[in-house]
Amino acid sequence: MSNANARLAGKVAIVTGAAQGIGRAIALRLAVEGAKVAIADIASEQAEKTAREIVAAGGTALAVKLDVSKLDDAIAAADRVEREVGAIDILVNNAGWDKVEPFVDSTPETWDRVIAINFRGPLNLCKAIAPRMKARGQGGKIISISSDAARVGSTGEAVYAGCKAAIIGFSKTLARELARDRICVNVVCPGPTDTALLRSAMAGREGVLDAMARNIPMRRLGQPDDLAGAVAFFASPDADFVTGQVLSVSGGLTMAG
Repeated sequence: MSNANARLAGKVAIVTGAAQGIGRAIALRLAVEGAKVAIADIASEQAEKTAREIVAAGGTALAVKLDVSKLDDAIAAADRVEREVGAIDILVNNAGWDKVEPFVDSTPETWDRVIAINFRGPLNLCKAIAPRMKARGQGGKIISISSDAARVGSTGEAVYAGCKAAIIGFSKTLARELARDRICVNVVCPGPTDTALLRSAMAGREGVLDAMARNIPMRRLGQPDDLAGAVAFFASPDADFVTGQVLSVSGGLTMAG
């Protein structure tokens, strides 16, 4: 992981929700590409484990406990990363949470938690980090993980899909506002992806997972590594002239025009 010629050599990245699942895969991939990675997650022990894995492979990583729903936490995390690793070049908003249920059965308490993590979280991290990128004048990359649920809806995920759609609108606007500062803002939309979170949400309904896979043209669920490659592209110099874009990584399940 110490390849000086890697695409992201010398860059500092912070990935939220990076202790496991898609976030962990993204953090590992960015480290392989040469970045120094902050593993930001509320699950601090698991974050430490992921950071140790990167360090053991020759990379640089720092575990940071972070509740994305709190702006003060986001600012404190950014301060710590800058102090201990360096100025942040890449922000990946990945942390997410959902409770699958029909909207008519949901409660305002659930709405509040879904909104706080899935939408306010990216707002908080962008508020904490984008001004620092702008002040440095060296450009930057902001990549947020949305969902194909934002584009086509998803039964049992009404508020979640709304938050993920909000991320797309917010990111496109932020991309316009920050373009002159060479800060690129893009979005990756996973389709159904085989993670512990998905399997937990579908506990007792494994047949639904099989049906999901059959409906995907490539006939399988996504894997976390599938998303990591897309994020690594947006984070790299290969995407220096790409901003305000939304990329679905869904095996062809959705094909936006």
